[in-house]
Amino acid sequence: MSDGTTDVIILEKQGAVATVRLNRPDQHNALSPEMIRQLTELFQALDRDDTVRVVVLTGNGRSFCAGADLAAMRAAADFTMAENKADAFRIFDLMQAVDSCSKPVVARVNGAAIGGGSGLVCCADIVVAVERATFGYSETRLGIVPAVISPFVLAKIGPWQARELFLTGERFGAAAAQRYGMVQHLVPDEAALDEKVAERVEALLGAAP
Repeated sequence: MSDGTTDVIILEKQGAVATVRLNRPDQHNALSPEMIRQLTELFQALDRDDTVRVVVLTGNGRSFCAGADLAAMRAAADFTMAENKADAFRIFDLMQAVDSCSKPVVARVNGAAIGGGSGLVCCADIVVAVERATFGYSETRLGIVPAVISPFVLAKIGPWQARELFLTGERFGAAAAQRYGMVQHLVPDEAALDEKVAERVEALLGAAP
């Protein structure tokens, strides 16, 4: 697979490392239906690509991923039950593609990771975040249940902690995310973020495939 770019995703390959950048910075990299489709297909392709050994997932701009796209959510208000079910499975398929990727996934969390963005963080194998990053499962504040991402969040932080975060919808900072087990490494700024991510990538490349 060669390096490639679409309107909503940027793929960069350097040696055995593939960097995937969510590219809707003006919308805080919210997950539009097209981004969900492309990102799912990309991770499935990376899983099959024998030239790739490590995947880095990050966002362009100041946010990692703001979760569901608001315009798509408004459109979904008129969906039938069957359409809503199909829509939910598309998001689940994305999370599953990241979570089950046979290549280690390093989340480079450069800013806010909310809703589905926090779900993506929980699907990564290694998470490095800047101290200003914020997290949260805000679905309950919108009157919906974070059912699609919950299996991946529960696997990462456990049911006891997840219950409070799901029920309140409160946002929390990077230090709290580290205490909860979502984040392994905290860094002060983006320069340190790049340095720590590069260090973790080298550690992964130094291990057996």
